[in-house]
Amino acid sequence: MQRTLIPITFPRQNPLPEGVPLLATDVGGTKADMALFVMENGLPVLQEEHRYASSQWDSLIDMARDFCVGTPLPKRMSISFAGPVKQGKAQGTNLPWDIDSHALRHALGMDDVFLINDLEANCYGLAALKEEDLEIIHPGEVVEPGNSAVISPGTGLGEGGLFWDGEAYRPFATEGGHAHFAPRDELDWRLFKYLAEQYGHVSWERVVSGMGITNIFRFLRDVEQMEVPASLEHIEAPAISRAAAEGNPISQRALKLFFRYLAWEAANLVMKFKATGGIYIGGGIVPKLWDATHRDIFNEHFFVVGRLASLVRMAPVNLILNQKTALLGAGWYGAFR
Repeated sequence: MQRTLIPITFPRQNPLPEGVPLLATDVGGTKADMALFVMENGLPVLQEEHRYASSQWDSLIDMARDFCVGTPLPKRMSISFAGPVKQGKAQGTNLPWDIDSHALRHALGMDDVFLINDLEANCYGLAALKEEDLEIIHPGEVVEPGNSAVISPGTGLGEGGLFWDGEAYRPFATEGGHAHFAPRDELDWRLFKYLAEQYGHVSWERVVSGMGITNIFRFLRDVEQMEVPASLEHIEAPAISRAAAEGNPISQRALKLFFRYLAWEAANLVMKFKATGGIYIGGGIVPKLWDATHRDIFNEHFFVVGRLASLVRMAPVNLILNQKTALLGAGWYGAFR
């Protein structure tokens, strides 16, 4: 049995018996990871997995049948989905999908289908992580047990919370990534105005995500008049990241601003949740870009919060290195549900 780092409270209404399989999936705006878990020694163990391009599929029904082709579908499925979940239904924020857990259960002939927000799944997934799955960014000062939070820049920006009940964490979903972006200086205000002209409402997701990196780059090109290299044909986050690694000034500036805004919003979560138990940075972007330079940028801006800097300094900050955390969380949630 693997040692877990973080005690998470699971809904233990009908735990799966030993040897019984569970189908779990983590559906994001870009990709969908699907996996088969089997209960071993009281814990769900990942046995098999496959990654799908979300945009190439119309629904989870065909995807699940494709994954289980040649074998019977398990009787239980657990879904992590990037969008607000209401009464077993969800509509994707950055994916043109609707999911109805009740309709899926009938279509696939399953006994149970559970649907949770992807950041709630990320929070549950913390229970499955090992020590090597986390990198300490800030160890925290005078660490005090308390609430925690997860912030995950990916295709969009996800934010989730963990309420500390005195013995374990109770995960919950939020849509904080869609809260209003807060400019602080003249450059930020120019960026805000630029994005407002395009989107109307400017959320944190517009600057702290894959689309955020692209938005910041376009702003630096169109408003700040920074030069774009001829080699940068496709202005997308991966290409911008590669150009930054090659020393391109506009790309490096875009990433610097991305990490500055990430630090600001992470600090906001500490104060809003009183997250003395810590902040966990997840998602697919930050682990790929993380280096000493970006660590310095993050730490330079994370503690700039005015009178409550001492509270922010209390909170440990960890980078989640395991890209399967939401998938693991879906599996663990479904196994104990």
